[in-house]
Amino acid sequence: MTRKIVRTLSQVAAAAIFTFTVLFFLDRNLDVLPNAIHEYMPQHHVGTVITDITIVTCNSMNPFSSCKADAEWTRINKDLFLGKSLLTSGYIHFQKKKEEDIAQGDKVVVDVKVGRLDPSANGDGADPHEEWEQRPSGLWVKLSSKKHASDSEKAVTMVDVLFGEDAVEVREGWSLVGTALLIDSSIQAHFTVRRGAHKEPPKPQPRVRDDKKFRILQVSDLHLSTGIGHCRDAVPDEYNGGKCEADPRTLDFVNKVLDEERPDLVVLSGDQVNGDTAPDAQSAIFKYASLLISRKIPYVSIFGNHDDEGTSARAAQMRLIEKLPYSLSQAGNPDLPGVGNYYIEVLAPGSSKHSAITIYLLDSHSYSPDEKHYPGYDWIKPSQIEWFKETSISLHEHHKEYTFHHINTAFIHIPLPETVIDPQYRVGAVREGVTAPSFNSGFRDALVERNVAFVGYGHDHANEYCALSTDNSTGVPHTSRPELWMCYAGGSGFGGYGNYDGFIRGMRVWDFEMNIGRVKTWKRHEYGERTEERINEQTIVDGARLVGAPEPKPPPSADAI
Repeated sequence: MTRKIVRTLSQVAAAAIFTFTVLFFLDRNLDVLPNAIHEYMPQHHVGTVITDITIVTCNSMNPFSSCKADAEWTRINKDLFLGKSLLTSGYIHFQKKKEEDIAQGDKVVVDVKVGRLDPSANGDGADPHEEWEQRPSGLWVKLSSKKHASDSEKAVTMVDVLFGEDAVEVREGWSLVGTALLIDSSIQAHFTVRRGAHKEPPKPQPRVRDDKKFRILQVSDLHLSTGIGHCRDAVPDEYNGGKCEADPRTLDFVNKVLDEERPDLVVLSGDQVNGDTAPDAQSAIFKYASLLISRKIPYVSIFGNHDDEGTSARAAQMRLIEKLPYSLSQAGNPDLPGVGNYYIEVLAPGSSKHSAITIYLLDSHSYSPDEKHYPGYDWIKPSQIEWFKETSISLHEHHKEYTFHHINTAFIHIPLPETVIDPQYRVGAVREGVTAPSFNSGFRDALVERNVAFVGYGHDHANEYCALSTDNSTGVPHTSRPELWMCYAGGSGFGGYGNYDGFIRGMRVWDFEMNIGRVKTWKRHEYGERTEERINEQTIVDGARLVGAPEPKPPPSADAI
């Protein structure tokens, strides 16, 4: 009996110790589990400077190891291993102070480098008031005790980390340190710093050119990753003499079309980020943004069903995108479903304050909330439709003041249900089934009611056609009464699928001639004999009125019409 009691007490004690260990581990390490979703996007810390930086690593098997920040430290909530290490996590920690609290003799970070060797060995340490100090993972921090060091242009005011060998920095006042941190990770982690005060990024107002023209490039389904990504269904499967690398090839294509078409605005119509291969969405977003910012091209964006399938929610991504140079993207009304329900106006030429083109952008969400009754994809909600109609009505009186032709347009990611059942006339290639919502909330009717000329979308990568939606009330389509053009952009990224009938990645161009109220559209392809030609060019609006299809055609095959 005594032995049994002792054994029972031993078991209870062991269980208690185990429970304590688990709870201790969870308390100290729960926030570093690889599946935890962090919405960290660095924000501006007004009037603060960085006084120290370090890197803290922890091991999930060691209950006494913690990556939590102590009281005087702030942590950047991005695991340096991106959750890919089975046991190890790592985070950047930093200390900061308000500039007015910096006392004589306090140290301020004025430089950061990464490497195995002490930077002072190369002569970068001659100033007696500045010294390099080593931190883990190859990080070197230069601290200055000079008077007014916090006021200098060298003072570091914020830090961050970006990932991938193709990482780029696009924010005003920020710069990458250079060499990746010396950690044993499958994806490179790059330190980046901001110096000086926060700068408001440029946000130019889109305006019709003096020649009365305006051009939009619609780029859809980039499917960018953290890192270079992996090509899917590439045609051809080799590129520039080597194996296809998804993101570099995708961005080369975007670069080429930007240079040749010279758009006045770029619309990114969803799935810019390939969520499941982009554990750091920020690094993926910066890659496409760098192309537009370097050319000073304003751009707007909406989300697709893949953008937030990683570790960063739509709201967090949009907070970042809103703050980027030349981005006109907006989170929109917080009371509406989704993120990114907004509009922008393209003003008339010169100094006019009149709108020439209104562009509505709406979040078409992701997957059906009611798979049992409406399987497949989500739909534009009634409150979004009501917002669109009320907004359009409120803008109408101002639009009438424009002496030329005002044109309304719209962009969403997931196609309208009418794309499946309504259009009898198409211009362009049909290569796959339409994956529109199975529930029709009536957004097409609202677009027609408010005189929207066309809606552009993405989602179905291999479909590249424009379809004419007509008055179908009698069951017989009437080309004399065209009501809405519905056009696919086609997928442009090699990180997304493309395995339909030799599909070639493409983008759609929308060309406006406002003096005569004309809109033309065409496609540009990445590969093949016609890469520099306009493909399936057509006029869809003339005299500010929709143009019908030239002749009725039967449902096309997989070949382009």
